[in-house]
Amino acid sequence: MQAAVQAVGGKLECFYYAFGADDAVMILDLPDNITAAAVGLTTAGSGAVRVRTTPLLTVEDVDKALEIQMKYRPPGK
Repeated sequence: MQAAVQAVGGKLECFYYAFGADDAVMILDLPDNITAAAVGLTTAGSGAVRVRTTPLLTVEDVDKALEIQMKYRPPGK
């Protein structure tokens, strides 16, 4: 997996084995979400593994999101 991630400009930050619904957890640092989708689709497409991708946000990402003003009316109001 490390070679595949490096080939698309990413880095395998850590790899853990786990108990429960997931047998392994990896944290990858990839250039963008499109690359992350490509890694997930290619890996899952092999049929050998199931993939679940969870994008992580930095504090700076959340700060930028909080600056976006939008009109929203909750249901029932």
